[in-house]
Amino acid sequence: MAVHAQTAPDGHGAGTMEAVPAGLTGLDEAEARRRLSRHGPNAFAGKRSRGLIGIVRDILREPMFLLLLAAAGLYLVLGDMGEGLFMAVGAAVTIGLVVLQEARSERALAALRELAEPSARVIRAGTERRVPAREIVPGDLFLMGEGERLPADGILIAGDALTVDESALTGESVPVSKRPAAADAIQDGDPEPGDDTPYLFAGTLNVRGQGMARVVRTGASTRLGRIGSSLAAIADESTLLQKTTGALVARLGVLALGFCAIVAVAYGVLQDDWIGGALSGITLAIALLPEEFPMVLAIFMALGAFRLARHKVLVRRAAVIETLGAATFLCVDKTGTLTENRMVLTTVWRDGNAHDLRPDGRISDAFVEPLRTALLASADRPVDPMDRAVRIAAMRALPEGNGSGTPLRTYPLRPELLAFTQVWPEPGGGVLYAAKGAPEAIVRLCRMNGDERALMDAVVAGLAGRGLRVLGVASARDDRDSPSSPEDMAFRIEGLVGFADPVRADVPQAVAEATRAGITVAMITGDYPATALTIARRAGIDTSPGVLTGREVAELDPRGLRERVRRIRVFARIMPEQKLALVEALKANGEIVAMTGDGVNDAPALEAAHIGIAMGQRGTDVAREAADLVLLDDRFVSIIGGVRLGRRIFANLRKALTYVTAVHVPIAGLALLPLIMGLPPILYPMHVIMLELVIDPVCSLAFEGEPSERHAMEKPPRPATEPLFGTSQIVLGFVQGVVVLGAVFGCYVWALNSGIPDTQARASAFAALVVANLVLAFADAAEPGTSFFDRSRIAFWVIGVSAAAIVAAALYIPPLAAILRLSPPSPLNLATALTIAVLAGGWFGLARRLRTVSLPRDEQRRPA
Repeated sequence: MAVHAQTAPDGHGAGTMEAVPAGLTGLDEAEARRRLSRHGPNAFAGKRSRGLIGIVRDILREPMFLLLLAAAGLYLVLGDMGEGLFMAVGAAVTIGLVVLQEARSERALAALRELAEPSARVIRAGTERRVPAREIVPGDLFLMGEGERLPADGILIAGDALTVDESALTGESVPVSKRPAAADAIQDGDPEPGDDTPYLFAGTLNVRGQGMARVVRTGASTRLGRIGSSLAAIADESTLLQKTTGALVARLGVLALGFCAIVAVAYGVLQDDWIGGALSGITLAIALLPEEFPMVLAIFMALGAFRLARHKVLVRRAAVIETLGAATFLCVDKTGTLTENRMVLTTVWRDGNAHDLRPDGRISDAFVEPLRTALLASADRPVDPMDRAVRIAAMRALPEGNGSGTPLRTYPLRPELLAFTQVWPEPGGGVLYAAKGAPEAIVRLCRMNGDERALMDAVVAGLAGRGLRVLGVASARDDRDSPSSPEDMAFRIEGLVGFADPVRADVPQAVAEATRAGITVAMITGDYPATALTIARRAGIDTSPGVLTGREVAELDPRGLRERVRRIRVFARIMPEQKLALVEALKANGEIVAMTGDGVNDAPALEAAHIGIAMGQRGTDVAREAADLVLLDDRFVSIIGGVRLGRRIFANLRKALTYVTAVHVPIAGLALLPLIMGLPPILYPMHVIMLELVIDPVCSLAFEGEPSERHAMEKPPRPATEPLFGTSQIVLGFVQGVVVLGAVFGCYVWALNSGIPDTQARASAFAALVVANLVLAFADAAEPGTSFFDRSRIAFWVIGVSAAAIVAAALYIPPLAAILRLSPPSPLNLATALTIAVLAGGWFGLARRLRTVSLPRDEQRRPA
């Protein structure tokens, strides 16, 4: 039975089962479905999505909706059935609208949870395939590689140097080793975690080696399931911004209720109208409560994460959405991110001569031995791209011997020796050691002297300068099989093999876009420096400062490293552990760092970076758990798309919160000023309900769907210290609100002083307030340079038309107008009020557009 681990020469990649033992074909699909039906899904008891009843229950706990229901009840108790029913229906519609928005948010979160579900490799009907972990059933055979979490409880039946971290169950930080049991072993009783056993447990982490296990228990029956843990659930803890906003709303709620009591008592004492005082107090409290703040944040975060997932970027931590727009430095892997990860063996070097493989795969006899040795040093069922390339080339050139079979022993890559070695029996007796790995590791195994080493370095540099990824190949023979370390053997150089991995076609354009956006792109790779420089140059990364190698990183002190990373953009021969040092150096220089990674050892760097980005296709579970984002397609262009969308989400969220601040100023002012000045009230609770029907969908749907600014990716990142919603946004919102308040209240006072009945003056003021709010929303949301009737702005126009229809009905349908205490104003008065409203709501947008048009193009691209 052959169980091999193959890891990329740069130290990345997960181990993989390379051969299925004879007779172990696993369950067939029909039997797997029957067992899934009988045992249920392999899932722990995690947090479920809120249902409709739960959403309604949470909404009815909000102070604003309690006040609406109290006002409706007060009207009904007074015997004013029409107004009471209107309030009740209005409150129901408002609550229904919020329920729909919350349900949309829950659906987005459910879709994200489905995307984030773990998967596992199983053997079904003799074929290896990847299935969702929840579909694993007792009796399944599953494969595990380095860095993967185990999906179920089981028995190890095949493995190679398997070491498991069981701290999730035991609390012990020291990993334990596992030994295979017989293939037909049956788990007896309820075994305990521990060292030197074949028992494996769900939720534990394979930190080294690879193996095959038979599933015994799944879901809630596993040891972890009985504890009640859930490692797969998406964390939904509120972000710091959400907590801060919630505290702000709570304080304003207390203030609003205090004002409510003061106004009610003052109105009752001064006007001798306690019922009117209670209604006025409730109106003011509703007007002061910015209950949209937490709702807008929650909806933007959920829908923003869902939008990112549609762009192949899975958000694991919502707070990272706030950080994306501030990223200044992007560190990316080469293989599979900048390149296609589609290795093709193109060149073989031996004894001073290089041979380029022909399209038909034929090879000269003189170069057969390096290719054969490379094949023997590769996995039998390859997952690593270079192993695949070797096997494809060998199958074409070496039809008489394809290297299939079972090696006696394998020696995986280690940080101190980046070479993979397999031991094979020879037909005439004795054993053959076949090694393949980094050229310097092969030089070390071959014990070359200084001149030989210099010659080899020159050859490797020449091949790497062509953009090839170069591996050395060596062999050694022994008379008998003994567990000797490769370092103890006298290897002989067989040659070099060169692989071409083309740069993805969309990478140069994406790198150029990142550069225009003020984001520095750096490449970190374990590859040879000359290869790294060539690939970086083709990708459009700045190579003029040269390359910094892992050896140089190790020799630099922290201060020296900080100075070097200010200029260097290409890092080669970097060990995964050295990524953390690079992240810390960049952070010390004031950069906002995004870092990609896929291996177990990448986790510290991903955790330390401001934005950790794990590979979804080739990354390990450890890397994904440490990351903030997971690339579902492992492509560099998806990172840039995520930054672009992150900037849009941030900008639209800031605009929405500014708008919420602005609209509450005139609503609160119009509820309070008439009481202070002894004028007839402008707003009653039913008017506030109608305004809420406009405000809620505008700030959550219209702002969230607002298209990005045309030059959003031509501006530098915002400063990291700049808050999403700070003093400048509060001041801007307050100023906008005061302008609208002054305009609408001025219209109302002018109408009353002109002898116009208060019902008509109220109608003009109410219509002006609705129009001013809609115009203000468009002025805040629409970026200069975007089309006025952009298709993505359809939500705003639907809301605008609906609001116009509602206002028209309130003015010109007599029963409704009577309930709202309105009467149709004259066309001249209405036109005057609406004109003033448009000017009051649109002055900011008009000023911003004029300022943008008057600025030079470079100035237009700078952040406001």
